This record gives sequence, structure tokens and C-alpha cells, in this order.
Amino acid sequence: MRALTRKLLRDLLHIRSQAIAIGLVIGAGVAMYVLMLSTFASLNLTQRTYYDRYRFADVFASLKRAPNWLAADIARIPGVSAVDTRVVVDVTLDVRGIAAPVTGRLISIPEEHRPVLDDLALVAGRWVEPGRSDEIIANEKFADANHLTVGDTIGAVINGRRRDLRIVGLALSPEYVYAVRPGQLVGDDARFGILWMGHRALANAFQMEGGFNDVALSLMPGASSDEVIARLDRLIDPYGGLGAIPRSRQLSNFFLQSELDSLNGIGRVVPIIFLVVAAFLLHIVLSRIVTIQRQEIAALKALGYGDWEVAWHYVALSLLVGAAGSIAGMAAGAWMGRAMTQIYTRFFQFPLLEYRLPARVVAESMAVGLAAAALSAFDAVRRVLRLPPAEAMRPEPPATYRVSLLERAGIRRWLSQPSRIVLRNIQRHPGRSLLSTIGIAFGGAIMIVGLFTIDSFNYVMDVQYNLAQLYSAMITFVEPVSASAAQAIDRLPGVVQAEGFRSVPVKLVAGHRWRYVAVTGLPSPSRLDRIVDASERIVTLPPEGLVLSQKLARVLHVRRGDRVTLDVLEGARPSRQVVVSGLVDEYIGMNAYMRASALHRLMREGNSLSGAFLLTDPLHLDRLYATLKATPKIAGITLKSAERENYEQTLLESIGITRTVTIVFAMIIAFGVVYNTARIGLSERARELGTLRVIGFSRPEVAYILLGELAVVTLAALPLGLLLGYGLAAGVVRVYDTEVYRIPLVVTARTCLEALGTTVAATIVSGWLVRRRLNRLDMIAVLKTRE
Repeated sequence: MRALTRKLLRDLLHIRSQAIAIGLVIGAGVAMYVLMLSTFASLNLTQRTYYDRYRFADVFASLKRAPNWLAADIARIPGVSAVDTRVVVDVTLDVRGIAAPVTGRLISIPEEHRPVLDDLALVAGRWVEPGRSDEIIANEKFADANHLTVGDTIGAVINGRRRDLRIVGLALSPEYVYAVRPGQLVGDDARFGILWMGHRALANAFQMEGGFNDVALSLMPGASSDEVIARLDRLIDPYGGLGAIPRSRQLSNFFLQSELDSLNGIGRVVPIIFLVVAAFLLHIVLSRIVTIQRQEIAALKALGYGDWEVAWHYVALSLLVGAAGSIAGMAAGAWMGRAMTQIYTRFFQFPLLEYRLPARVVAESMAVGLAAAALSAFDAVRRVLRLPPAEAMRPEPPATYRVSLLERAGIRRWLSQPSRIVLRNIQRHPGRSLLSTIGIAFGGAIMIVGLFTIDSFNYVMDVQYNLAQLYSAMITFVEPVSASAAQAIDRLPGVVQAEGFRSVPVKLVAGHRWRYVAVTGLPSPSRLDRIVDASERIVTLPPEGLVLSQKLARVLHVRRGDRVTLDVLEGARPSRQVVVSGLVDEYIGMNAYMRASALHRLMREGNSLSGAFLLTDPLHLDRLYATLKATPKIAGITLKSAERENYEQTLLESIGITRTVTIVFAMIIAFGVVYNTARIGLSERARELGTLRVIGFSRPEVAYILLGELAVVTLAALPLGLLLGYGLAAGVVRVYDTEVYRIPLVVTARTCLEALGTTVAATIVSGWLVRRRLNRLDMIAVLKTRE
């Protein structure tokens, strides 16, 4: 073994505790990188494979009713490779064990062969048989949530009549990887079921023989989806087309792709914080080693070792720490990635989701870990190269201590001698103290970034459920009904108050920009469903004109006072010009509102309603639910209590992993910085502290001098960590600014206290370890150390 190699191993053994702490910080960064990007790669590969194998469509459109021969015209659109027409209807289900009505979506499938597009992955049972009108295939998650299996029956209100449907198979579909209803953030597998029925049976039940009301297209490679959508809309408009959308805006795919983008973004940004802190720590350690080993460096050069050979010795020391941390981080990241992939199976429905660690991610994680280590050695290499042997043989000039700035400010008389020593030493190394403060602060900042999203989502749900939605349930009708028919809802058992609303699907156009939305007409004032803005103010709808959510206004580039076009997608499908009378900052969806009376005038209709909000009596809910299940005109029912319970359960399930990983990583980064700062201080000042003990300072006083600097740096880092965390959280908020939902920047006192507590806990542990080492310090050996 070469002499420099033996020296390298001895140096590494000498700084082993610091190397472990730094390796943990590097490992945390690499683990985060591997965790996020390997999970992203696993989900992304599964998504692409699933979509390709089961022929997930590229374009989707719903309409009122079109004849089957229109499919041939659609297939002739340039760029279209396949067309699949079907019947899709939402119905009310009566599921054993659930008193409340459940919403089911019936989708037709061919009896004789598999669908051309959006094929099913059959996981149990068999395909529906021709001529059997009572057979269905159920979504697997829906069946599991309701403890249903092959052979069980479900009651359904189909076209005004109750029928029992028998489950003959369980399946998954690429169209419903994440089964969620429009307007909701969290899927509810127990109360929203996807059911597939034979095409003839479903078409006959809803008088759709020879027709369809839903179509899916696949496109040829290189085809323009925008051009195909424009041509498709022109074909289906006469048949009540509701507007075609590309795959990117299909609801299930949108949620899945948003999660993939989030994983990819976080995996490439957050690890940089860990690696920068690790590079700083290694830089301090190597600089200290070079300072201590000045005479050894001079001797090596005098004995014939070249400048770059000696410099490489210190680079190798840094790379060994980086390599060890990277390998440990990769192992931890792969383990956590496998666990996270299993968690995703609870939210996203894939036939098979296997964890994969791509070789590219392994290579990149090792490269970034070694790059951080190599970067930290830059200053040490520079100093080694510039150090002449003759100069290096002399000891480094002693440090110059001056009266600290705080002492000059007039507080000297209130400071003890050890306190003045602490302040002077901090002033002696201002750069290192500042960087240590920033490094510790990042530990608290990471805690805030990891936990504030919980605060934000809780705030959104509090506004949504406690301020805006004052109703107990919302029902929607199959077709708009007259106001007199809606008044019958008031007389249902258990209904304390009912408030109708009108919802009109439109294509909202502003210049060349457009979006498909539903204009909601509410009474004024609305008592059960209020419009609440981001400042928690209740918005009153103006007598005329539209009120748009600010996100929708930004997408369309419109302001208050601008005129927009409403291309109505129901009834006679009129086109109307409307003034934007106001904007409201909301967190969920892109919404458009009008006063109900103004919307009726715009539609030139009577006081028809699309649904109603209900305030119910909890003592009579069973009777109300039984009545609603048997009411044929009701298309869907949403229970606020069930929706909120499902949200909280889903959030709590994901909080456990997020909170645990965040706390562990934040403590690692805080511990790494604090411990290394203290150990370097002990290494530099061992002789000085030994002298103080000899001249009469007590052991607690000596510990106070060493750890007091640590306490001052940590106290300075606490408010800085809150500010950094708030700034990083503001950046994350922009990532969550989507057309489906936004989150506000909400950081609660509890989150701040948890971040501060984690940092303080890491400091206490580090201080305790250093104090133990200080107590074991051999004063005689220290005092014999040569300057």
C-alpha cells in the first residue's frame, strides 16, 4: 500500500464521526433524488405500458345522442386511426351496506369482442355474455371498497326503473386510473363506481339503439390533436356535442400526470439543498485538515511528491466520503421508493405496478453525490497547490482576536468572560458562522416545505366545507326540471331546506382562447352554497353578467368589463355575448357564476333547475336516502360529510409518510451542520480549551465556550429557517397552481413550532455528543500539541 494511501485511511479514521455526519447529509440528498426519480420512473413506465397495451384513447368527447353512422364520418377525419363509440350514463346505485345512494357510471362495451379503445384489464370473473341484460363488470377498487365480489348484485335506477345487476367480473381501465368525479379533488371508491355493461343492454335501457353519446379516438403518429378536435366538434355539434378534449385534459390522466410532474420536479430540486450543505461541510473539514497538516504537506513535497499528487490525496478523501454517502443514499432511496410505489397502488389503479430503479437514476445519483464532494475539495486543492514547501514548514500565524461588535455596542459589562470569548470567536470566522447558520436554517426550511401543504389543503377544505358549502347533500337531475317539480324536494322526508341551482354547460370563448365550463346559476342570496373568495369574504352575484374565478380569467386573458362569448352546449345551443362583471379568487376548479334569474333570461327559459342543495335532518336520513334511491329523475347525489371524511382519510394516509420522511431528512441536515461545526471548533480550539482548564476554568465553563458558539449560530438560524421555508413554500405554491385546484400559502404556528423543535432537537443531540467528547479530552496530550 502506497504511503499516501495509508495516510488517506488514517485521516479518514481520524475524522470518522464528522465523515459519517457529512455522509448522512449526502445520503439524504441522494436518497431523496433516488426516491422521487425512481418512483417517477416506475409510475411513468407503468403508465406508458398500460396506456399502450390497453389502447388508451387520445381524444374524448361526450354528446347528447348521435346515430351510429356518424362514426364513419369521424373515422375519416385526417389523423384519426381508430374510433370507439359507446353509451355512458350516470345512475343511482343501491349498494348493500351503504344507506346513502351511490353514484355509478355505466359504460357500454361490446359483448362479442374487446373494445377497440380503452380496453379493460379483467382481474377476476369473465366478460359479459350476449343477451344478458343484467350482467356488469365492476371496477375493482369500487368492489373492494364495498366488499363486493363476482356473483354479488347491485341495485340501480335505470331509466326510471330499479333493476338488479349481477357482477360477473372485476376489471381496471386506463380511462379510470384515478376514478374521481368532476369538481372533486379526491376519489371516493366506495361512493363512485365504474360499471361496464353490454352495449345492447345499456342502449336498449336508455333508448339509445342505433346511437351513442360518447366517443373516443386514437390518433396517428404526428397527427395534430387540436386539428382533430376542431373537426370532431364540428361533426358532433348538431348532436348535442359537449366539446372534445385531448388526453392531457382527461380527468384521470390529468391527476396522474400532475403527480408525475410533481415527483420529477421535487426530485430534481430538493436534493440540491442537501448536496450544497454537504459540500459546505466537506469544504470546512478539508480546509481544517489542510491547515493542521501544513508541515506534512511541506514534507511530502520536499520528498518528491508532486503538487497534483498531494492535491489528489485530499480530493480522494472528499470523494470517499461522497461515495459512501451516495451508496448509502441509493440503498435508502431504493427502499423508500419501493414503499412509496406500494402506497401509490392505493390511489392509482394499475393492473401491475412494479418498482424499478433505472440504471440512469443510479448513475445520476452517484454522479451528483461525487460532484458535491469534488466541489467541496476545490478550495483545499487550491491551497495545496499554492503552498510552497518552505513556507509550509513554518507554523501558521496565530489568530488575531478583537473586541466584538456587540461589546463595542456597550453590552460588555453584562457579558461574562466566557460569553465574550464566544462572541469574539464568531467574529473571527464570520464566513463560516454565516454558512453554518444558513445550513442549519435549511433543516428547518425543509420541515416547513414538507408540512405546509397539509396546512394549505386543510385551510382549503375548511373554507370549502365550513364557509362555502353549508348544505348536507347535493342532488343533480338527469335533465333540467321545472321549479315546481323542484319544490317537491322540499317535501321529502328529512329535508329541512332545499335550494335549487341551474348549471349550463358552455364553451366560454375570449378571442382565440376558450375553455369548456359550466355556468352555475345561484339564487341571490344563496344560503346553502355561497361563493367565498381567498379572503374569506362572501361574494354577492351582480344582477347581470358573469363572475369568473381568477384562474379562469387568467387562462382566457380577460378582465372585469370584458365581453366573452358563451356557446351553450344544451337545448337549442344558442351563442350569447356576456360581460364579465366580477372576478373571485377560488382554490378549486375554474368556475363561472351568474345570478339564477340572469341565467334564465340569458337562456330564454323559465325557472328550470339542474339540481338542488339540501339541508337535512340527521334523524330522518335513512328515509330520505331510500326516497332518493327510488327517484328516477335524480342522476347523482353528493354527500358533504362522506366527501369530507374521504378527503381527511386520504390526507391522513399520505401525511404519515410525508411527515416521517421530512422530519428524518430535516434532522439529518441540521444534525450534520451542527455536529460538524462543533467538532471543527473542538479540533481547532482543543489546546486553547485545555489551557483554560489548567488556569482554573471549570468544565461547565469550558463547555459553555465551545457550545455557546453553537447555540448562538442555532438561534440565528431559527428565524432564518422560517424565512427560507416560507420562500421555498411560496415556490411550491406555484407548482400547485393548476386548472383543477390551487393551494394558498398557509404556514400554521404548529408547522413553525415543529420546524423549530426539530432544529433545536438536532442541536441538543449534537451538543450532547460533543460535550461527551470534550469531557474525555486528554488535557496533557492536548497541551503537548505542537503549534
